[in-house]
Amino acid sequence: MTAPAPTSTSPTARHLWRRARGLLLAAALISVTALALAALRSGEENGSLDPRSSAPYGSKAVSRLLSEHGVRTKVLTNPAQLRTAVGPDTTLVVPFPDSLPDDRRTSLRAATRKSGRTLLLAPNPRTTAALTHGIRTAAPVHTNPTPPACDLPAAHRAGDADLGGFRYTTDAEDADSCYLRDGKATLLRVPRSSPADPNPTDPNPTGPRPAGDTVLVGSPDPLYNKHLDEHGNASLTLQLLGAHSKLLWYLPEPTSAGPAPSEERSFLDLLPSGWSWAALQLAVAAAFAALWRARRLGPLVTERLPVHVPAAEATEGRARLYRRANARGHAADALRSATRARLAPRIGVPVAQAHRSESLIPALADQAANGHSSDTDGARAESAALRFLLFGLPPRDDAALIALADDLDRLERRFLDHTSPDTPPTDKDVRS
Repeated sequence: MTAPAPTSTSPTARHLWRRARGLLLAAALISVTALALAALRSGEENGSLDPRSSAPYGSKAVSRLLSEHGVRTKVLTNPAQLRTAVGPDTTLVVPFPDSLPDDRRTSLRAATRKSGRTLLLAPNPRTTAALTHGIRTAAPVHTNPTPPACDLPAAHRAGDADLGGFRYTTDAEDADSCYLRDGKATLLRVPRSSPADPNPTDPNPTGPRPAGDTVLVGSPDPLYNKHLDEHGNASLTLQLLGAHSKLLWYLPEPTSAGPAPSEERSFLDLLPSGWSWAALQLAVAAAFAALWRARRLGPLVTERLPVHVPAAEATEGRARLYRRANARGHAADALRSATRARLAPRIGVPVAQAHRSESLIPALADQAANGHSSDTDGARAESAALRFLLFGLPPRDDAALIALADDLDRLERRFLDHTSPDTPPTDKDVRS
C-alpha cells in the first residue's frame, strides 16, 4: 500500500536556501567590497605629503626610493620626539610648517640646531621669520618646470624641476639661491655656519657649531607621488632628502598638545579612518538591499491555482498558519462565519443577512421553539446562548477553541440533519 503524501507546510532547508541565496550572495559581495576598500584606505592613510600614503598627493614613492638607497624614514608625531631623534646624521623634513603653533615652532627651531639638514616646505613669511634668521619671503608664483640656475650640485644634477610657490632671498654670501623666478629663489639653501642662521640659545656663540644647513623649498610638488617621475623632481628630491642615513618626517598631530601617555582612548579612536568609511558604505548598501528585498504591499489579486489542492490539505495548511500566529480569534471567526452561512438558508434567512445577529438569532430561536410556547425568561436565555455561540468573544486558549468547534458542530446537526426541533438547545449545546 502506498504511503500517503506528507501534508506538512513547514519550509525545508533546501527551500530556505533557494529563497535566501540571492540575498546572501549580494551581502557577501557588499561585505568583501567594503572590507577591500577599507583595507586600501587604511593602508594609504590618505595623507598629503605623508611618506606612508600612496595617494597621488602622498610621498610614499619618495620613501621607497630612499629606502633602496639605504636611507631609513621615520615619522615623528610628537614634539618630544624631536629632542631625542634629531642629530647630526639626520635630515629633518617639515611638510607643513605653517600649521605649527608658536610653542611647537620654538621646539622645532631648537631641534634644528642639531640636525644635519632641515628641509622646510613652502613656509610663509611669518613661519620663515620664526624658524630662520635673515631670510625674506616674497609672494608666491605658479609652479612650473624651472631650470636650476645655480651651482648647488644637487640642483645642477637634477636639472629642471617643478618649482614655484613662495620665493626667498637672503644676504648670506654662502647661500645657494636656485630655481629663480623673477630673480628670487624658489629653493634656498643656507649653511648653518652662515650668520643668516645664528643660534641665540647657544651659551657659547663664539665656539664651533655642528655643520649642517637649512633648505627652504617654495612648493612641495616635487615630493608628490603624482609628480615624482616628472622632469628632475625625483633626482632633486632624493639628493635633498638622502644627504644622511636617517630621514625624520615631522607630521605632528593636529592638537596643540600631544595626548598624555595615560590618556584613555575609546575603541573608535583606535580604528583607522578607512574602516569608518567602509562601515558607512556598508550601511548604505544594506539600506538599499533592504529596500530592494522589502515586501511590497498592494491590492489582493485572485489567482487560480495551477494544480488542484485537496480540501484536507488546504484546511490543514490554513490551520497551521493560524496556530503558528496564535490567531485563535481569526480561527473562531472562520468557524462561526461558515456555520452562519450554512444555517441561514435552512431557517429562511437571506444569505446577505446571515452575519447580522438581529436577523439570524431570532429566526434560530423561533425555529428551535417550532411554535411551542415557552416562558419569556427561557426564550431570552436561549437567544443569549445562541448569540454568544455565533457572535461571541474569541476563545481564550486552544481548549476553548476546540470546545467552540464542537458546539458549532452540534448546533448545525440540529438544523441540517433534519433532527427533531421539539427540544430546544440547552446551555450545554451552545456553551462557549
